[in-house]
Amino acid sequence: QLLEAKASLSLAQVQHGLQLQQAKAQINNMVPKKQFEQLLNTLREEQCKTQQLQESLQQQAEQTCRQLVRTQEEHEHLLQAAMEQAEGLEHSLRNAEAVLAERAAQLRDAQAQLSRNKLLIEELRGENRRFAMALQAAELKQRSMEEKNQLLEEQASALKQLIGKITPASLS
Repeated sequence: QLLEAKASLSLAQVQHGLQLQQAKAQINNMVPKKQFEQLLNTLREEQCKTQQLQESLQQQAEQTCRQLVRTQEEHEHLLQAAMEQAEGLEHSLRNAEAVLAERAAQLRDAQAQLSRNKLLIEELRGENRRFAMALQAAELKQRSMEEKNQLLEEQASALKQLIGKITPASLS
């Protein structure tokens, strides 16, 4: 639009120049006063139109410039916001990676502890089997001892009865 307005302005200026030359030529050729006034009026009108076109062109240029500045500022704000958002996302990603690495280390430690616990459980089961067998052997031994003890008690009782029978007989 600016270029078109400039072209229109240039064309109008050329036309005015030609009209001015024509007016001067006509004046030199003794143009009648009425025609001269008409030409002067036309010239003034064309000059007013040219002035208006120049002002309009200047206003359009200023408006376009302001709009361009606003658009550039908006783009800069959007770019800044996008960069800040990208930095925030990058920071969040680094934090998530750190948490993930920490959790992975915890899982590896837990897995190692689980493996150690499994070995310990196996060892405890083996010891438990040995204790169960020892307990069984001890129970068998205890039963055997109880049976021997019972037998000895029966023998002791029989001996007491025998001594009880023998003692009155030997006293008499």
